[in-house]
Amino acid sequence: MCNSRSVQSSEFCSADGIEDSCDNSKSHHSTYKRKRYLLYDVNPGEGFNLRRDVYMRIATLVKQLNQNDKTSLWILVLPPWGPLYHWKSRNVGFQSQIKWENFFDINSLQLYVPAIELEDFLDENGYKIDALYYLQHYAEGWSDNGWEERFDIRDCIESPPYERTQKGSYTGWLWGYDIIFAKELHCLSIQGYSSTLEKFILTTTTSVIMVDRAEVILHNAFGSPEYWMVRRSMQFSKKLTDIGDNFRKLYLNSTDENDKTEKSSSLTSGIERKALGGPYVSVHLRRRDFVQARPKEVPSIAYAAKQILNHMKRLNLQLLYVATDALPSEFEELQHFIPGATRFVPTIDVLKDILDGGVAIVDQWICAHSRYFLGTYESTFSFRIQEEREILGFKVETTFNRLCGDNQTTCTQPSKWTIAFS
Repeated sequence: MCNSRSVQSSEFCSADGIEDSCDNSKSHHSTYKRKRYLLYDVNPGEGFNLRRDVYMRIATLVKQLNQNDKTSLWILVLPPWGPLYHWKSRNVGFQSQIKWENFFDINSLQLYVPAIELEDFLDENGYKIDALYYLQHYAEGWSDNGWEERFDIRDCIESPPYERTQKGSYTGWLWGYDIIFAKELHCLSIQGYSSTLEKFILTTTTSVIMVDRAEVILHNAFGSPEYWMVRRSMQFSKKLTDIGDNFRKLYLNSTDENDKTEKSSSLTSGIERKALGGPYVSVHLRRRDFVQARPKEVPSIAYAAKQILNHMKRLNLQLLYVATDALPSEFEELQHFIPGATRFVPTIDVLKDILDGGVAIVDQWICAHSRYFLGTYESTFSFRIQEEREILGFKVETTFNRLCGDNQTTCTQPSKWTIAFS
């Protein structure tokens, strides 16, 4: 059935008519396609926002597989979230095995690629993975020809985090499900893109494949129309955007109607840069590990406040929204300089419901709707906000800005990765 979001059928229909199978005017017969599943995971140390980027690389891969593998319907299995290093809230339980639906609109994801939650996959298919491929770089580095696309099954450079059982299968963390196992384990040295991994997967025949360390592969074309198509499919869950919208209305005098920030569900339509944004400045003020890792680029609270106040005065705005991992004492210091500074602090009941990942999304949503945004140097959290503002249709000069480090009157501003269309 066309426009169905179910992935149980043998065809996948895109809401934007991306796939020919949705064109009922064409005379064709639906042929049975064998279901095949791709699972993936990422280096445990990677954070929430980098993992979102890796999802985009894998989703692009699955779309390519469905275009080029004429006998199979490839379905992307969404790896549960958590635990993550930055998710440290207490009194909310162990933050693991969190479904994607908690954070994202699954129907929107399925506009781009067939995708299901891991639990749904396990219910339908059991706990067996036919082949697990552990991605790694080449031990010898680049070849004599320099950097080039290639892949080979090789000996493992480092021992993968999996153990062989007495039955010959392999087990490991696997999102905390100790009953999931893989029949085969191989180390795959790879140098290339989503399309490079696609070429390898097309040589396989098993039904259920898992790829670990998926961050090793690169985007086919970062910033391309295809990149933005999959990025636009990653709409947040309505529960989280409703929380963000209510906060905007109550504390920042901000609504979509007044701010001209109505969002289209289309993945391909053009965007006019008419967004005005709410009457507030937003800032992503990264602290904690960034203060030590990038001391020249991350300002003190006092110097951050000075820069923010300059922008507020220039824009004639009195309200400030802050997304930050700062200590409470640091935020109080900021409020000493800017009394009107506010942030989203959920009640314990709300926090237990949306968890730390949900708080991060609410922060990004509110920042994305501001009149003017200031980010932190080389922060993926800031990058995701910039992308969201591009999708909403803000003028470029209101988005790609950052705080300068102490003693810097000017600094290199973020690269302007603007939205692209087919």
